[in-house]
Amino acid sequence: MALSCSGLTEKVTASLIYAVSVAAIGSLQFGYNTGVINAPEKIIRAFFNRTLSQRSGETVSPELLTSLWSLSVAIFSVGGMIGSFSVSLFVNRFGRRNSMLLVNILAFIGGALMALSKIAKAVEMLIIGRFIIGLFCGLCTGFVPMYISEVSPTSVRGAFGTLNQLGIVVGILVAQIFGLEGIMGTETLWPLLLGFTILPAVLQCVALLFCPESPRFLLINKMEEEKAETVLQKLRGTQDVSQDIMEMKEESAKMSQEKKATVPELFRSPNYRQAIIISIMLQFSQQLSGINAVFYYSTGIFERAGITQPVYATIGAGVVNTVFTVVSLFLVERAGRRTLHLVGLGGMAVCAAVMTIALALKDTVQWIRYISIVATFGFVALFEIGPGPIPWFIVAELFSQGPRPAAMAVAGCSNWTSNFLVGMLFPYAEKVCGPYVFLIFLVFLVIFFIFTYFKVPETKGRTFEDISRGFEEQAEASSPSSPPPVEKDPMVEMNNIEPDKEDA
Repeated sequence: MALSCSGLTEKVTASLIYAVSVAAIGSLQFGYNTGVINAPEKIIRAFFNRTLSQRSGETVSPELLTSLWSLSVAIFSVGGMIGSFSVSLFVNRFGRRNSMLLVNILAFIGGALMALSKIAKAVEMLIIGRFIIGLFCGLCTGFVPMYISEVSPTSVRGAFGTLNQLGIVVGILVAQIFGLEGIMGTETLWPLLLGFTILPAVLQCVALLFCPESPRFLLINKMEEEKAETVLQKLRGTQDVSQDIMEMKEESAKMSQEKKATVPELFRSPNYRQAIIISIMLQFSQQLSGINAVFYYSTGIFERAGITQPVYATIGAGVVNTVFTVVSLFLVERAGRRTLHLVGLGGMAVCAAVMTIALALKDTVQWIRYISIVATFGFVALFEIGPGPIPWFIVAELFSQGPRPAAMAVAGCSNWTSNFLVGMLFPYAEKVCGPYVFLIFLVFLVIFFIFTYFKVPETKGRTFEDISRGFEEQAEASSPSSPPPVEKDPMVEMNNIEPDKEDA
């Protein structure tokens, strides 16, 4: 199989496709467990009410039920924050592949607790299970993009990196479909719906046994050059992997001269500071774009448009989500990461403005409700063009092997934290602002568009070492002890790739 990219034909082997697909099961788990709790909300609330009433012999107050439900939803994000911040503890000790294999234990435990909570009549089991699944998913959001970026060739790294987001949206879509009343969203089967996460975990555990370890980890971290070369030959489908080996050796030599990259060092060192700020802002741009608010509002929008079964329209939005993630996969190596992120943010800002107008005029202009549906689908589609997939894998591209695990931990924690804050604060913002709530996200989208335009470099077709060197040059140029640059601006160099580098 061959993939054409910027004039170069890169062989994409079955081994490479297998490795990134198996890794993406972790992303599917994240998506599934994010969306699975929504459909059976009323049934689970009834379970809470019935269980606590039987236990105490008293009627449970609506306030307590609401608090327990909110805790069941929010505790997933809390687990995710802790898990994502713990990524470097695993990948540097056990390796990328073995870390993915090891943490599936959490999926087994969390899934079992949720599946058995109804039989055991224990609300606590469901809540603890959600927390443990959150830990698992938080770790996966670090492991998966890192592994995929390290096993993929430079010329197709972005396309394969998009598979991480594809796994997430497919997982959400599967959760929406399985949560229908005709499938598992019933009084009898909802524990199986929550416990279903065990099956992908079993599948990934078996499949990972046949996946290679990251060649970069083997050579740079473990100093096992022969193993790294063997893995590369299998992944690339060629015996000549000298260029990859040489690049990794250069990176390894540079690492040996650097201090160990801890999380505080990412912010202290001028070589890393710009990259970690970009990484955090990109994660914020994903969660503060308003995508979760749109899904929250979508059912109401579809109901006002006269759709009798809005749940199916919401699933339709999930299909749009998935389709445009695939579109992004094919565009990312042609248009570039920075360009697609700008297109996504700008287009979402326009759609947010249209949705605000449509929601404000829905009672006076009948036909405008259909415009709101189009704007909703457009918002979702543009999210998956840029802000959906790109923040996850571009972080792995902005850092070399040494600081990458710590950077992924910080970025992942930023994503989960902003996700948690949006989930907690959006209902209050919606109550205060009503249909004008999307103006808040419109402001955020404009801010992130400006930041991306001026600060985010293009990484398409560039090696990890080349990208890292660009930030170091920028740090040296901005240092007070360094003379001002005369001939070139490093930031311009990073955003405008020379033709010979793009073709490489």
